[in-house]
Amino acid sequence: MTAQATYVRTADVALDELTPFPGNAKRGNVDTILESLRRNGQYRSLVVREIPDGPLIVLAGNHTMQALGAHGAGDCGKTVKTSNGTGPCGICQNDPSWQPGARCEIVQCDEDTARRINIVDNRAADLGGYDYEALSELLAGLDDLDGTGYTPRDVEDITALLTAPPDEVTELSDHHGEPNEDIFRPKISMTVDAETFDRWRLALDAHPGKDDEAKLDGLLDEIERTRAAAATAAEAGA
Repeated sequence: MTAQATYVRTADVALDELTPFPGNAKRGNVDTILESLRRNGQYRSLVVREIPDGPLIVLAGNHTMQALGAHGAGDCGKTVKTSNGTGPCGICQNDPSWQPGARCEIVQCDEDTARRINIVDNRAADLGGYDYEALSELLAGLDDLDGTGYTPRDVEDITALLTAPPDEVTELSDHHGEPNEDIFRPKISMTVDAETFDRWRLALDAHPGKDDEAKLDGLLDEIERTRAAAATAAEAGA
């Protein structure tokens, strides 16, 4: 069997034929996924490993599978708001005969690759970040928040924290509740070698401040002053 994943086919598979990934470490929000599926339909396939003469194991999309199972068989009786008014549930289409199933991308790979796919599918989203100004504009362009995973309070938090001066961020966080400051403020993250980290640490610690953010502000101020002085000296020598 190939080490890298090899695409085999796309198929609609009954949920009772699918096996959750053993030991899946991610804990997703099934309720949010279920709401999205009802509003948007299943816009992304599950990635499923096919083992010859063995089970179909879900590598990516385990919580989508759980949400489809939580919907249950038959007509859920729910309708959703659409741009044209109202529409049927995106899962069952309000069909009494609907049986829980999912569209799946079937692949073949070895056990080692299967683990890597499951791990990175969960981890990649954690390592990403947001341009919250762009997110705010995207959310503002919608008539409602159904199926987005966001609530009106989230939008309020994003808007307030984007426009707040630094000394008011803590106050806003207290008002809106934790962990909004950590969620909605941009983060700096990178992997470097030990020597570079030590140089970075020494540069930060050369500046006063109650935390690394304050020290970083001091370092950036120093860099800007040095660049300005160098530009002035260059003009004077021209």
